[in-house]
Amino acid sequence: MDSQFMDTMAALLSGQGLDVVRVEFPYMAERRLTGKRRPPNPMPQLLEFLEQQVSVWSAFDQLPLFVAGKSMGGRVAAMLACQEVSAVIALGYPLHPVGKPEKLRLEPLLARQCPLLIVQGERDLLGNRAEFDALVLPERVLLHWLPDGDHDLKPRVKSGFTHLDHLQRTAQLIAAFTTDYVAHQN
Repeated sequence: MDSQFMDTMAALLSGQGLDVVRVEFPYMAERRLTGKRRPPNPMPQLLEFLEQQVSVWSAFDQLPLFVAGKSMGGRVAAMLACQEVSAVIALGYPLHPVGKPEKLRLEPLLARQCPLLIVQGERDLLGNRAEFDALVLPERVLLHWLPDGDHDLKPRVKSGFTHLDHLQRTAQLIAAFTTDYVAHQN
């Protein structure tokens, strides 16, 4: 939750006027304590953990609640029930495991009942533009492509973009998405 990517995104989103709360999945918290790498908790445990966090946040306020995540965190967020959250944002959605394009992770996308914004790099090894373009996704799944971006949304130098350019654009997209959501609820 305190990687350079997350620190930068939190600062950029705050700069867009959004309140940001970061959480750390249990396996990462354990890694922080022990210093030992371990695999992620099973998906049902990750989802239960995030649902618990959402129930705490939603108890504080009646404002719309947007849950975002990077990679696996975005996939877990996309599995949340819509009565719990207003909308979801996934940064670098892992459409499939690396090197296994036949193992599509479509259910969270197809089952969405509330809006889902995916910000994806065009050359993401876990789901590039060509792979997503081959799918028929519900209208409530909005895809935005970052030119030449990889799974961390980072472009190559020759693209003419910087990683910061893409992260700033991502923060702008998220702010517009949340503003649009609120405007359509009134």
